[in-house]
Order: sequence, then C-alpha cells, then structure tokens
Amino acid sequence: MSPVSRSSTPRGIFFDADDARAAVARLVAEGYDARLEQERYAGEDDDEDHAWAVVTDAPVVVLEMLVDAVDGWLDEGEPETPAPAPLDLPTAPRRVKRP
Repeated sequence: MSPVSRSSTPRGIFFDADDARAAVARLVAEGYDARLEQERYAGEDDDEDHAWAVVTDAPVVVLEMLVDAVDGWLDEGEPETPAPAPLDLPTAPRRVKRP
C-alpha cells in the first residue's frame, strides 16, 4: 500500500490515545492504511492534552463512524476548489473582411 499523505486524506481526531489506537487497529485489520499522529496546537511544545489524529486512506464514511462512536471529530481536509465559470464562446464563425 502507498503511504498516506496528510493533505489528501481524511483525518479522525480523537481526545483519548486508547480510542485512537483502537481506531488505527480496526482500520488496519479491515485492510486500510492508517497511522497515528499527535496534533499540535499553535506551536506548543508540550505533548500533554493534545488530541490524537488518525490519518487513513479509508473512505470518509468508515472513519466517520469510528469518530462518532467516541465523540471525536472528522477533518476532511481542504475543500475542493470550485470549477471555473464556463467560457463565453462565439456561436457563429468569425467574419473576416477582405479588401
């Protein structure tokens, strides 16, 4: 399996390390790639009371069910950029004047 990338994958945020480890174990047992990271807040150095993030390639609905069971939250990453407005194209061929 390919390594998971933080920007393109959903993340489940858990407040308890045991809940996060259990979620990683369940996702790996189901065949998904998952890893555990500890969240950092605003450059703080200490590790006390920081939330735990489970980064995975599992479908969002699977991770959402695990997160909802322990009152965590789901971080789906960056929102997709909207499609650009359609171009205003001509409806007829261009007429060229010849001398």
